[in-house]
Amino acid sequence: MLIHFWGTRGSLPYSVRTEEIREKIRLSLCHALEHGLSRKEEIDAFIDNNLPFSVKYGFGCNTPCVEIRGGPDFVICDAGTGLRDFGNYVMQHFTPPRVFHIFMSHLHWDHIQGFPFFIPAFVQGNTVHIYGAHSELESAFMKQQEAPCFPVPMSYMQADIQFHLLDPMETHKISDFNVNLVKQNHPGDSYGYSFCKDGRKFVYSTDAEHTEASDKDDYYFINFAENADLLVFDAQYRLVEHFHTKEGWGHSSNMTAVELAVRSKVKQLCLFHNEHTVDDNQLMGFLEQTRRYLELYAPKSPLSIDMAFDDLEVKL
Repeated sequence: MLIHFWGTRGSLPYSVRTEEIREKIRLSLCHALEHGLSRKEEIDAFIDNNLPFSVKYGFGCNTPCVEIRGGPDFVICDAGTGLRDFGNYVMQHFTPPRVFHIFMSHLHWDHIQGFPFFIPAFVQGNTVHIYGAHSELESAFMKQQEAPCFPVPMSYMQADIQFHLLDPMETHKISDFNVNLVKQNHPGDSYGYSFCKDGRKFVYSTDAEHTEASDKDDYYFINFAENADLLVFDAQYRLVEHFHTKEGWGHSSNMTAVELAVRSKVKQLCLFHNEHTVDDNQLMGFLEQTRRYLELYAPKSPLSIDMAFDDLEVKL
């Protein structure tokens, strides 16, 4: 099983400003001054080995879209703007007909806004299955492509598009994965998903607010995420933001992520739904702060922590 992140920002795509690009160039040149680079190979090696992540790369701009590889078909969690890049990748590397399975955490705009730009949905012969647990699943997708919101209705899409309502009380066998889902605390509700195959477990849990009830031993999430090889977790806010200014907004903190991951015996934690108002340097600091908290909270824990970024790949 391999997880590819196509979109990782929350609420709104991140806009890279001119001054941010200039600062990355300035920092790159400052780092390079003492190295006397003269050949292309030296420049490439310098970029790979000497520049900080937040300078040479970035955490990305797209809203949520995560691909799960390992089954016979394409499997996707959420249809944010990252779905456009995923669709372009498919068009460049694969020929139709193809089958796609898209699992929706919920129907807020940042999680569906990529679908009108998903080119494989316009290709006759392709099949697109869209799964969720909200009764408005189909109507939400239809309405975002109706006037006055969008000029191209879903009727223009030539693929066979099918909507499926999932029962959270059942295990679903889809594209060789055992799929389970659980209701989460978010305005209008959201659903977390677990995907199991060949002894590996991937848990996708975004747009979920964990309150004081998460301290209880029998908290539902502990069992749901237990022994996951990878947990993708909504950690949009710092703890102080979560409890003092953004309580009830439906998102969680990095510290809550660490505590629940440790208690669930998760192997790898990936912070997700990154705040759209902060830049790459701030997100890097956020990641370092989260790792320091793990050292304080559970110094002997084998848990590894990363922050999701567009095009990150994690092999399970």
